[in-house]
Amino acid sequence: MIDSAIVREFLEAGRSASCPVVDLHAHYGHFGGIYMPNHTPEQMLATMERCGVERIVSAGHTALVDMVRGNAEIAEIAARHPGRWYAYLTYNPNYSDEGRQELERYEGRAAFVGLKFHPSHHTYPLTGEAYRPALEFAAARRLLVLTHTWGGSAYDRPELLEQVAQRYPEVDFLAGHSGHGQFEECMAVARRCANVYLELTAAYAVGGLIEEMVRQVGAHKIIFGCDLPWFDPHYAIGCVIMADISDEARRAILRDNALRLLMPRSRHEP
Repeated sequence: MIDSAIVREFLEAGRSASCPVVDLHAHYGHFGGIYMPNHTPEQMLATMERCGVERIVSAGHTALVDMVRGNAEIAEIAARHPGRWYAYLTYNPNYSDEGRQELERYEGRAAFVGLKFHPSHHTYPLTGEAYRPALEFAAARRLLVLTHTWGGSAYDRPELLEQVAQRYPEVDFLAGHSGHGQFEECMAVARRCANVYLELTAAYAVGGLIEEMVRQVGAHKIIFGCDLPWFDPHYAIGCVIMADISDEARRAILRDNALRLLMPRSRHEP
């Protein structure tokens, strides 16, 4: 067995008491056409408790199609669970006027620690002009931006993220899915841009990739996420802790890096 206190705790109890997990890529609610049995706040919190996830940052599925209603939903849920549930404000560049209003509406809300972009879903490139108001807003307030990235995408492939990250060095960008399918390119972007972090959703399952990320980029630039409630955190956490890396790296990926990014922004601690 791997000589690791974190691994031993996880195998014995299904969770690590010494390394509670912080998940920076979560969702909430139904998603059309897919069976998602544990999507309510209560079910998600129960999953978090079972798997040793201390806190999450979440953007609701509703917000991808109805930005106003979805952001209101996630604001209400996060407010009910201070210190455990934080929120991303979803910004749809196809409705930039409404998007500006959303930024103003939720400015200063303690639960909101960043913005969520999904260029592929909204079929609008990350480098497009309509993202500028949101990026300027995030830069002025030093908010996180979690953006979907996907290999070969016309809207959010790694090279587009690099262009935006270079324009807005004040913003910490989480490369959702680590540019899935263009992992090498996304790792290169994270090396070149101090403000770009690799987020593990769906990437954690690629054999040997976590070890390669640690080797090429460093554990300090890797962020844990698992797309809860799409996927069970047990599997995602297991991929990290069973990787051939040190306990220091495991702790950085599962917890410490996220806390370092969150602490300047989160103001509603338990």
